[in-house]
Amino acid sequence: MLHNLHVKNLALIEEAEVDFSEGMNILSGETGAGKSIIIGSIGAAIGEKVSRDMIRKDADYALIELIFSVDDTVRRKLEAMDIPMEDDQVILTRRISSGRPVAKINAESVPAAKLKEAASLLIDIHGQHEHQSLLNQKNHLQILDAYAKKEYKGLKEELAEAYHAYTSIRNELNGASLDIEQRTRELSFLQYEAEEIEAAALTPGEDEELEKQYRRFANGKKIMGSIGQVYELTSENGAAQMTGHAVLEISKISAYDEKAAQLETQLVEIDDLLNDFNRELAGYMDDMDFDEEQFYEIEKRLDLINGLKAKYGGTIGHILSEYENKLARMETLSDYDAYLSGLSQKLEQKEAALEALCKKLSDIRQKEAVRLAKKIKEALIDLNFLDVQFELQLTRKKEYTVSGYDEAEFRISTNPGEPLRSLTKVASGGELSRIMLAIKAVLADCDEIGTLIFDEIDTGISGRTAQMVSEKMNVISKDHQIICITHLPQIAAMADAHFLIQKQAKKNHTETTIRKLNEDESVDELGRMLGGVKITDTVLKSAKEMKDLAIATKNSQSETDR
Repeated sequence: MLHNLHVKNLALIEEAEVDFSEGMNILSGETGAGKSIIIGSIGAAIGEKVSRDMIRKDADYALIELIFSVDDTVRRKLEAMDIPMEDDQVILTRRISSGRPVAKINAESVPAAKLKEAASLLIDIHGQHEHQSLLNQKNHLQILDAYAKKEYKGLKEELAEAYHAYTSIRNELNGASLDIEQRTRELSFLQYEAEEIEAAALTPGEDEELEKQYRRFANGKKIMGSIGQVYELTSENGAAQMTGHAVLEISKISAYDEKAAQLETQLVEIDDLLNDFNRELAGYMDDMDFDEEQFYEIEKRLDLINGLKAKYGGTIGHILSEYENKLARMETLSDYDAYLSGLSQKLEQKEAALEALCKKLSDIRQKEAVRLAKKIKEALIDLNFLDVQFELQLTRKKEYTVSGYDEAEFRISTNPGEPLRSLTKVASGGELSRIMLAIKAVLADCDEIGTLIFDEIDTGISGRTAQMVSEKMNVISKDHQIICITHLPQIAAMADAHFLIQKQAKKNHTETTIRKLNEDESVDELGRMLGGVKITDTVLKSAKEMKDLAIATKNSQSETDR
């Protein structure tokens, strides 16, 4: 459930905060008051794209924050996504500025994709034109799968894996049509490359060791110069001679004073260490003799290895892996007919496995399609489709897809005696809006999403139909929180919480505000929606009657539910 919306510096909103209620939350207001901004801010908070132009004039950033409460099921799913959960509260935050937008879940920054994934468990927005998606037949199968997802139990994932395995073998077989001349040419080239790598006799890690030696040889003169100077400063002509004299001098007095004896011991140790250091330094200098021939061989070997890296991979490991691949390919080309035969057998096996999974999925879909169509028909009758016939027809595609071989199509007849025809060809805008609401109502029964938002779903409906739409939404609100923007008083009257969105001019700027209405104010707003510019006592009386009727209807539906 969405408890709180906080918006700052977005479009015409300077700062707004809304505490939503359980059940039906209605948002109404004059055309152009900024109702779309409220829904747009929620969309932005759950990861939808938003233009930086939406930042309020003279503001540096816009901020949207949503606070949800979740049940144990959703909490476990969020924890499985590595989202921090200290209690049953989820806070989604989106900050939009001149830089990259920042998204956070429970104060932890997340990528936009993860924000969307988490939000999909919390809220579902049905936009003004979403019903148009029903005109795309591809969406019909997605609706069926959303309804039947609990019946699949990992079957779709298993099928997708089988499909990718099948297409991989099929693509390999389709690309394997080489004639004898092509095979001979490729085999000759592979043999040349394999022999080139084999002749190099590469050893893993040798390039790193050679590079160390190369750097040492390349900087040999500089090294020798510095080492020679160090030796001169520390040898018998330098520090060693001076510490020797110092030992001799302190030994003359060490017998007379205990502290002097301690210092003598330390100085003798320093002298010994310095002598040991000079012996090791002299040995290092002897080993540093520059061998020009050895340097040449190192340089030549590195050139060979780097040349192979440029051709076959950035490391010796990659080169050796390529060598193994070439040997395998040579073996394939040497007995190409057996290779093609093996691929064909593999393809048959993969296709048989894919066919079995597709059939298993299709059988479930056929069964669930009947159930879904029946429930949608019942919901359509509730929405004033009195003589409606509705079915979900499944047919088989010619090709396999990652979702199986089924193609789904909603078919409807809204008048007695008319045959069922494709929904994409016969439904009007108002009918599509109600059909989508019916689908949402059915899916809501099997969905764990707690909050549903409807943005002006009243397009093309009025009168008795509007009343039935309001009653259907009230039924949905028994198990889900509803947030609905509407222009219809029949729907607004059903509100458990009614909010008014207004646009006001303040000095040199315009501002959109939102506030919760009390019962009397809600009736006044219904009067405005009923009567337009002039709100008479008669209009207000009608508004009061409409509100009372809505309350009676809600109570009656509650009694029926019991």
